[in-house]
Amino acid sequence: MQEAPLPLLVDPHDELARESRLLCDSRLLGALHAEFGERLGPSGAAATLLQLGYLHGLRDGLRVLRCGFLDPPHPAAEAHPTSPRLAIRLDAKPAASTRGAIEFTGSWPERHEAHARSALLGGSSEASCFLSAGYTSGWLSGLHETELVALETACASRGDAHCTFVAREPLAWLSTGAEQGRASVWALPFPELRRCVERELAKAATSPELSTFDPDSPAVHVWGPVMVLPFSGSEECLRAIDLIGRDPAAGEVSVVVLDLSGAVIDEGFGAVALENVLEAIEAWGAEPILAGVSPLSERVVGELQGSHLVVRKDLPLAIASAFQIAHAQRRFL
Repeated sequence: MQEAPLPLLVDPHDELARESRLLCDSRLLGALHAEFGERLGPSGAAATLLQLGYLHGLRDGLRVLRCGFLDPPHPAAEAHPTSPRLAIRLDAKPAASTRGAIEFTGSWPERHEAHARSALLGGSSEASCFLSAGYTSGWLSGLHETELVALETACASRGDAHCTFVAREPLAWLSTGAEQGRASVWALPFPELRRCVERELAKAATSPELSTFDPDSPAVHVWGPVMVLPFSGSEECLRAIDLIGRDPAAGEVSVVVLDLSGAVIDEGFGAVALENVLEAIEAWGAEPILAGVSPLSERVVGELQGSHLVVRKDLPLAIASAFQIAHAQRRFL
């Protein structure tokens, strides 16, 4: 049994750690379970999903604690939820034991993750809402300024009527004989996770824009077989593809999501630039997916779109499709 915290398995700057819609996007949730399970095995997938959820939950919890109830409201208040982005129902107020330990019980009434996992992979013999457990852990930890770890006690993916959880402090789990509780504690490197979120919030506090994701950012993200490449013109994209193609770590990339958010593709240079990038992606041996096509670009993209080109309306849906395509590609190898 592991008796030391795992390292940080999630890049806090990665799209998945910054895109909050994945918490309730069934296609993306199911795809993440399939992809992580195949690449990392059951324990690795569980730990990665826990950390990913914790980052989202801690970020939201700390925002509410520090600036979620500003008066007058902050102009970017929509980036600061006043309730968890994942539906969480707490059964009662925290009960303190004689030792001062805090414990919460509750449920995830919408059961998004359990249904998403079951729809793609079938039922499970184990509780499997790891992303939800991670988010709940981070949310409660942020609000109460002490580390709390949520452990799923009933799960719809294994046939239970509800998805329920118990949240306790790490020492409380470590002092029990609950193996899954101990495993969840060791899967969360609390100081490192908190430092990542604190740095992000400190940077956002000095920025006029408090959004967690800048669509104009030139950052390229690689997650296993999926690469997300913001479209910033032909020259920049082709240079990024060339540089990443030389990195042995990117050798398994088989699907590239080209994010057109904020870009307007005109009939002239814009169309030629986009076509050049799509050809470079296909020449690299990867399948392209277009995401975030603006209304002003739809006609031009439609003229370029062949039967083989996948287009999705937003980035989370495109990433979900990319994982599904990559999963299907390996099954046919």
